[in-house]
Amino acid sequence: MSISHAPPTPATGDISVKSDATGVQNAAPDSPGPELVPLVASSTRRTRVPRWLRRSSGPLLLLALWQLLSVTGVLTPEVLASPGTIARVGGDLIADGSLPNAMGVSLQRVALGLLFGLVVGVGLALTSGLFRVGEDLVDASVQMLRTVPFVGLIPLFIIWFGIGEAPKVAIITLGVSFPLYLNVYAGIRGVDAQLIEAGESLGLSRWGLVRHVVLPGALPGAMTGLRFSLGVSWLALVFAEQVNADSGIGFLMVQARDFLRTDVIVVCLVVYAFLGLLADFVVRTLERLLLQWRPTFTGR
Repeated sequence: MSISHAPPTPATGDISVKSDATGVQNAAPDSPGPELVPLVASSTRRTRVPRWLRRSSGPLLLLALWQLLSVTGVLTPEVLASPGTIARVGGDLIADGSLPNAMGVSLQRVALGLLFGLVVGVGLALTSGLFRVGEDLVDASVQMLRTVPFVGLIPLFIIWFGIGEAPKVAIITLGVSFPLYLNVYAGIRGVDAQLIEAGESLGLSRWGLVRHVVLPGALPGAMTGLRFSLGVSWLALVFAEQVNADSGIGFLMVQARDFLRTDVIVVCLVVYAFLGLLADFVVRTLERLLLQWRPTFTGR
């Protein structure tokens, strides 16, 4: 007795079986699935908003919240003046010349302290980074000194340099030197050893290696150190100008504190913030110009 086998009937469902020319069966859906949205569309929609608008949205929202709290009485003028009052007081200080004169004096102090700090910090970093003997002589002392708060040295600076401009510039110089030293030193010691070997194989002298290999390799670290140093310089300026100062933005803040003028204090803080932001913008622009050879990730 023979038993005949009928070919199996494909089950009905979402998947149908199809055979191509090679006899291989391929499963294909009866109905097309959901369409995939290309990733380019989301990025295109995201770039429609100007970047300057996205970057300024946070401060604008904070300013609007500040104004709302002031109008509703949550923030009283004795605690914190409203943005409108601060803008009016700032205009008055500009009109009578108090704020421009104070800014000029403060900028001069920061410039001198930054210049001396650049010379000291970069000089020590080159000595310690390029020479092992220099590292043995310099690095330990610098590491010890940088752990001492520079604000705590203000009484000594007043005793050593008096109460004029010298202690104020010395405080800024000290605060600027350490970030520069650490970043330049790390940049020098972070240069790839294979690049040094390649330079030596090309016949570069010691000075040629330093000029064409070591210093360009340490430049990104130096620019990072400069950005840190600029931030520290404004912080040091705040402390320096509140010690026996008769001019500058810090002097205006001390006067405003004595008369409980929170509006003047906030105006001075806003000036500090904008000067620091402007200095950081200058350094970042300089960084883009000097480091065009280095491809970097700019975000997605």
